[in-house]
Amino acid sequence: MAQKKYLIAKLTSFLREDKIQLWKPPYTNEKKEAGEEMKELVQKYSSKLNISENDTENMLEEIRCKAIERGTGNENFKVTGIARLDIYLPRRKSRKVPLETNLFITGKELRSQIAQEHSLKENAVKIIINKKQLDLGKTLEDQGVTHNAKVMVLQLEQSDEETKRKVQEEELQCKKEKEINEKMQRTKKGLEILAEREEYLDEDSFPYLDIANQTGRSIKIPPQAKKALVLAMGYHEKGRALMKKKEYEIALPYLLDADKHFCECSTELLNTVDNYAVLQLDIVWCYFRLEQLDCLDDAEKKLSMAHRCFQRCYGENHERLIDIKGSYGREKVLFLRLYLLQGIGHYHSGREKEAAEYIQKAARLYEELSIDPDKINSLSLLGFSEQEARLALRACHGNVEHAANLISNRREEKAQIRREERAKRRQRLEDINTLQSMGYSERAAQVALHNTQGNLDQAFKFILDNPELLLEDDDDVASDQFEVSQESIDQLMYMGFSRESAEQALKVFKGNIHIASQTLAHYGGVLPASLQLSPEGSSPSEESTSSKDSPTESAGSSSSQTDEDMETDAVNEILEDIPEHEEDYLDLTLEEEEQIIHEYLSYIQVPQH
Repeated sequence: MAQKKYLIAKLTSFLREDKIQLWKPPYTNEKKEAGEEMKELVQKYSSKLNISENDTENMLEEIRCKAIERGTGNENFKVTGIARLDIYLPRRKSRKVPLETNLFITGKELRSQIAQEHSLKENAVKIIINKKQLDLGKTLEDQGVTHNAKVMVLQLEQSDEETKRKVQEEELQCKKEKEINEKMQRTKKGLEILAEREEYLDEDSFPYLDIANQTGRSIKIPPQAKKALVLAMGYHEKGRALMKKKEYEIALPYLLDADKHFCECSTELLNTVDNYAVLQLDIVWCYFRLEQLDCLDDAEKKLSMAHRCFQRCYGENHERLIDIKGSYGREKVLFLRLYLLQGIGHYHSGREKEAAEYIQKAARLYEELSIDPDKINSLSLLGFSEQEARLALRACHGNVEHAANLISNRREEKAQIRREERAKRRQRLEDINTLQSMGYSERAAQVALHNTQGNLDQAFKFILDNPELLLEDDDDVASDQFEVSQESIDQLMYMGFSRESAEQALKVFKGNIHIASQTLAHYGGVLPASLQLSPEGSSPSEESTSSKDSPTESAGSSSSQTDEDMETDAVNEILEDIPEHEEDYLDLTLEEEEQIIHEYLSYIQVPQH
């Protein structure tokens, strides 16, 4: 298949150079049949390509027929508005077919038509156009689908034809399809929860995704930018987890969602992390493994973008990596995959010389990065994991002793970071308890400490400067109905506050003299407008929360508990796919790459030295 693509690309290039238009006379007659002059072209190009005349004739005819089809389709579209779409079916079908339609039908109607015409299960089909999943509710025109667009069809099922015919297998398959769709919805829900989750919450009770640098330490990123980055990286990790299982059909939609969210991040941010470059590699790799590279018009652009991004992040000669990590051996696997995909792209485009150059570069890197299994065993006997061993041996050019030291040092660095984080959490809990002992709520203490970088004195002032934090959302008794004791009023009046202010403050803070006195003192003896009781008698806490609480949330029904459990399950599913090792994305076994390198080296003529 790859060789045929190469030969057709080469043949197309020759025709372009010779300015030959096969769809016009003398190569195509009035009846749109091949003209006699085609025989001369067959002889000429079979000699240049060093292939049989029969193969050359078949390929020339294929190019000619496609050109006529496209020309007819273009004329038809101008007159009738009926567009021609190229449908790339799942690889087990291994063929491309045209489909004619107007562009005002919905995505759902297009999916139904494709499923019906090609005996596919509609609910198990996902459609990718222009690197985006087709929205079933919108029209094709609204989604930017144009005449001659390439439509990639993914079928999220994996059973052979015989078992599919059996009723039991049919039922099982329906269940699998439903599970896949539900899992994708849970992933979306879980990532949105994690992206929205506030950092001031206790991570042991409410886990959230943190962004760390190449040494494992947290990076401070503005909230809005962090939300987009968390969603992008979360979808990417989910896609990568599926890629490891070779489930490329299911992985690709997650990767394309990740790409969409990365595009919401600032260019400055994308230039400082390698995640975006790795994602571009993963997307192209998925298309390639699905044998649908033809559907990715900008594969070459994505690979070039990845290369530039690596250079910005790592340095032109990897000097930034060496400065941070001490070596760049681990990252070489990314360049191996990059060169391999670039070589494949060149080969499919008929550029044999460039293909040979890049595939040979990938082959040399493969030889350099291949790990002796005995060395991995030696490190395993020292108590290191296979992943740690593989990464360290690549970083240390196969030296077992240096690799063992590297792993030990990295483990100690990570342990030190964990100790520092534990110490920070302990101090934070102590500070929260201190603020709570002063009468402030746990949430107010958490928010204030987060916004003041853990400074207790500033946190105290922050709470007073943000009076909405003083209100408690979960009280059963409304502020205006709270009975204030005369003794409490007298105490505040003794401090110099008026009876009206004292009584109002005590009602708002439910009799807490400490908070009432501090707030009145901070605001010059009068409560700020946001804390004052309204003339109608409703409490400020009711006003501030009524607009936010839905009926189900305020009712405390059993369904809300079920929703909470579902949210917890969705979050836990995401966390399961987050690898423990921060360099998991660099841990490629290179088994797939080895096979592909050998395959493509057999296609190209390697120059003799």
